[in-house]
Amino acid sequence: MESKLDYDVIIVGGGPIGLACGIEARKAGLRYVILEKGCLVNSLYHYPLNMTFFSTSERLEIGNVPFISHGPKPNRVESLEYYRRVCQSWELNVRLYEKVEAIRHHSGKHEVITPKGSYVATNVILALGFYDLPYLLNVPGEGLPKVLHYYDEPHPYFKQRVVVVGASNSAVDVALETFRKGAEVTMVVRDEAIGESVKYWVRPDIENRIKESSIKAYFNSRVTKITDTTVEIVTPNGPLILDNDFVLAMTGYQPPFEFLTECGITFHDDAFHTPVYDEENMETNVPGIFLAGVVCGGLKTNKWFIENSRIHAKQIVDHLSMVKQTR
Repeated sequence: MESKLDYDVIIVGGGPIGLACGIEARKAGLRYVILEKGCLVNSLYHYPLNMTFFSTSERLEIGNVPFISHGPKPNRVESLEYYRRVCQSWELNVRLYEKVEAIRHHSGKHEVITPKGSYVATNVILALGFYDLPYLLNVPGEGLPKVLHYYDEPHPYFKQRVVVVGASNSAVDVALETFRKGAEVTMVVRDEAIGESVKYWVRPDIENRIKESSIKAYFNSRVTKITDTTVEIVTPNGPLILDNDFVLAMTGYQPPFEFLTECGITFHDDAFHTPVYDEENMETNVPGIFLAGVVCGGLKTNKWFIENSRIHAKQIVDHLSMVKQTR
């Protein structure tokens, strides 16, 4: 296994916040590298093809690179183009398709292991997303090809009987888009109503479609079994069997808790399994390992977004620069 250079900081994750950390490290003159297991901004790449951000473009900017979008809110294609341009403008040291398999600690240093070799650094920033680990339904039949936890576009569901599981933004967007492209849509929602966090300009649309029965919805309900041709659910009025072609389980995603635990990071005893870190400099209970971005929220995955966690990059690098100057 090849041994890489000794860095001041290794950044794990090549999403917008990982890139922001790289920009701050470069500005501070730190030796750094960004390791990303997939393509650049991998999570954004796997968003639905027609996805539009909640935020306006200026709130997604990093590195003082202007983000100009054609509409009031940028879409997926525009965001991919923007972050490619950021990476090129800052000539960031990014290694793509290089998954971090483990982090080992040796006498004040951290060894970061990937399939392509090992890297050594004084500090590590974990700018990890949560889009790779969906919450499973844990029901018989979930492994069937008709069951998907990711959605890209509506065309494959034309004239198909689709069950959408969930009632947050992703589920609502999927239900509306597939319905408008010719699918017969049924929503199965474990709560009593559409999620409170659903975008304010979308909520009236989904509520009206349900009210007029264009989209069928079963609230306070859950899926119990999936077969090749049906979905079995339990509702307040008893069990039902729905004829079905596809199940789109938009049940949300979770941070890589197992990886964080293997790194030695501990968690608060709270409902959201929040990792322990210093809110001033983002350092975890493991000296020299820092958190940035959505991973800081634990199960509260709607707490941190690009727009309010960009600051983590500067907090961390300012601290690293100060520590380096005192040595």
